[in-house]
Amino acid sequence: MTIERPASHLFYVTRLRRPLVDRADGIYFWTADGKRFIDGSSGPMVSNIGHGNRHVIEAMKRQMEKTTFAYRLHFENEPAEELARRLAGKMPGDLDRIFFVSGGSEAVESAIKLARQWAVATGQSKRWKVIGRFPSYHGGTMGALGVTGDLALTETFAPQIQPMPAIPAPRAYRDRDNLSMEERGLRYADMLEAKILEEGADSVVAFIMEPIGGAATAALVAPDSYFARIREICDRYGILLIHDEVMTGAARTGRYLGGDHWNCRPDIVTMSKGIGSGYAALGAMAASSRLVKPVLDMGGFQHGYTYAGNPLACAAGLAVLEEMERLDCEGNAVRMGTLLKGEMEALSKRFPFIAGVRGKGLLLGADLVADPVTFQSLPKAKATNQRLVDLCYERGLIIYSRRIRGDGIEADNFMLAPPLIITAEQVGEMVAILADALGVLARELDLPVNG
Repeated sequence: MTIERPASHLFYVTRLRRPLVDRADGIYFWTADGKRFIDGSSGPMVSNIGHGNRHVIEAMKRQMEKTTFAYRLHFENEPAEELARRLAGKMPGDLDRIFFVSGGSEAVESAIKLARQWAVATGQSKRWKVIGRFPSYHGGTMGALGVTGDLALTETFAPQIQPMPAIPAPRAYRDRDNLSMEERGLRYADMLEAKILEEGADSVVAFIMEPIGGAATAALVAPDSYFARIREICDRYGILLIHDEVMTGAARTGRYLGGDHWNCRPDIVTMSKGIGSGYAALGAMAASSRLVKPVLDMGGFQHGYTYAGNPLACAAGLAVLEEMERLDCEGNAVRMGTLLKGEMEALSKRFPFIAGVRGKGLLLGADLVADPVTFQSLPKAKATNQRLVDLCYERGLIIYSRRIRGDGIEADNFMLAPPLIITAEQVGEMVAILADALGVLARELDLPVNG
């Protein structure tokens, strides 16, 4: 059944029109014409506890009966206070102060500004550079784009962005050398020290990284040796370590934070996406009192958002956190992630244009390549990643895919990141659709298939 719809007055990334959504429940969406979709990417890795959770909806209703808005400079509110307390208890080390925002880009902006203002407040005003990685993605606002490594997103706005230095992301799985993975991890980490010395240590205030790669690197996992060496280098030069956990946090990778897999101790953590799980626009920055106190002593944090600590959003966040614990989302992410990763590895043997299967928990990714040994990229003209997205979508499966560009890199990748409540049967359903789509893709683009 086709439903006629009027022309839309909205615009977004492209002119692409999609079906009108009617409802969502669990890992599924239904459109107004009755078609069902598996949310194989949790939106853009947002809906960690799935759709239609009654506990969260009822908690939001109760808060709506009280107040939906209270500006932080006028009132404190109980949901924000309690959520901040609960989140601080889940943070590593001494990160005991929470600053609420409405999304991931805002969280990253807040972290960059806090790092700079801390430097000024502690007599280190020459420090302003934030070293990032390439490729990487940290958000769409100007400050976040300044530390994002993807020319497809930053090139147009380059004249308006304060350029920040970057080091290569630790894509060690692609390297062809005689080093062990541990040695590669140290080599990539040592690039940070080299960049600090190149820029001048007294000019660098922070290093920002995704503990597990997100949109630009499709669930990239660095060698274990990388993390401790990065912390050591930051300590050596008095540089703050910012972990961007916007995508990897809130149980997505099988731990509450992605960095928890390596017992990391960042100085600042940014979060969003899963902590609101799509029920409300919510994000957070976590930092320690040792950073916040000198900033407040200097006259206050020169930064803020209208919806910071919004009571309705925080009520949703509290209920989401409770459901994550009740549903054992961390444990299920490990169990179902292990199953799904094994299925993806099997698909990569059948379809050798899939390479580099990686990730942790239910944040999994792979590259689409012309050669699985050299990781040579497929021609841009083939638009392989978008065609795979479309083929899956036609069959009722939503996946996430990107083609990143710059610094000699042209690469297609895709990710699978379903809600953390997914079952083994649903994993099988999702993989069957993906396999069918890959078969059609191989025939259309004359890509190799084994068996």
